[in-house]
Amino acid sequence: MSHVPQIKIPATYIRGGTSKGVFFRLQDLPERCQVPGAARDQLFMRVIGSPDPYAAHIDGMGCATSSTSKCVILAKSAVPEHDVDYLYGQVSIDSAFVDWSGNCGNLSTAAGAFAIHAGLVDPARIPANGTCVVRIWQANIQKTIIAHVPVTAGQVQETGDFELDGVTFPAAEIVLEFLDPSDDGEEGGSMFPTGNLVDDLEVPGIGTLKATMISAGIPTVFVNAEDIGYTGSELREAINTDPQALAKFEQIRIAGALRMGLIKTPEEAAKRQHTPKIAFVAKPKDYLASSGKAIVAGEIDLLVRALSMGKLHHAMMGTCAVAIGTAAAVPGTLVNLAAGGGARTAVRFGHPSGTLRVGAEAVQVNGDWTVTKAIMSRSARVLMEGWVRVPGDAF
Repeated sequence: MSHVPQIKIPATYIRGGTSKGVFFRLQDLPERCQVPGAARDQLFMRVIGSPDPYAAHIDGMGCATSSTSKCVILAKSAVPEHDVDYLYGQVSIDSAFVDWSGNCGNLSTAAGAFAIHAGLVDPARIPANGTCVVRIWQANIQKTIIAHVPVTAGQVQETGDFELDGVTFPAAEIVLEFLDPSDDGEEGGSMFPTGNLVDDLEVPGIGTLKATMISAGIPTVFVNAEDIGYTGSELREAINTDPQALAKFEQIRIAGALRMGLIKTPEEAAKRQHTPKIAFVAKPKDYLASSGKAIVAGEIDLLVRALSMGKLHHAMMGTCAVAIGTAAAVPGTLVNLAAGGGARTAVRFGHPSGTLRVGAEAVQVNGDWTVTKAIMSRSARVLMEGWVRVPGDAF
């Protein structure tokens, strides 16, 4: 019986923040996959192991979670004053599509490190020892990210004592700056697409909820935990094992997407799972993180839980952290009010795996709010490098 042999493609498997994904240099992809289109999507789905009705990704590199079903392409930047172009694909687990509508903030960390690993940064810009400033053009959302990557003996330093809740082992700290992270808007609008800091969001079958809808880092819909029957201290199992809860969150997400102008009909949401995110906030309280670590109310400003690709995230998406920091910096948003209100330039929030601090600089110009920069620390580590293999007829 005839068969098509497997092909191998140079690839690197990297953890970035609390996510991990398969990284490719654009030049290493098969020629027909070097441009956007069906072939590229089919390749990435086969690499990850999607769509998988068993929700296990046994036959691919994914781990059947939104944090691990990811592929990244890097290339030398065509944008002036940038080192690399970074393109991110969120691979659906159970459906045959790749969502290119947003960024992954966690893998932005790995993009900075991989750019150096892969020889995409001018060697003259890499110090023998110190910090390499990698200027990243995030091609999905057309924004600049600056990664401050530690370097020792001319190579990326990956080991260190920086601890990140949601990641088991310490590593070297990488500081990320998201410049002008507010979305220019698919409707040409502002950071708050509805024009309001808080809206009355009508959700069919649920009712009217107070909501802050923001496009910064990634489009996000924030609601109050108590308004939907939660405390804000929930862990993954409390949400992800409850089909009715997941369906409720999806209804809220769809209503928010429609109100923000991201989709025109509810049916379009099925092909736009990556954005917007849905998150719920609450005032600080003591709780136990998923690791068993005690989180003390006095050590945090607020509680946030966020869903990604239809499931509660085990920690916090990096782009959603940008949205949290930005919304917290604007007096009157639900996030700001949960944090105690008033002006602030940084917050530490509690998530299922622990805590995270994010800073943001927001200003009001001619009545419109904008954010100039958001900053947070993550880490990244190469887990495996070499080739990924896929059947030759898979794309």
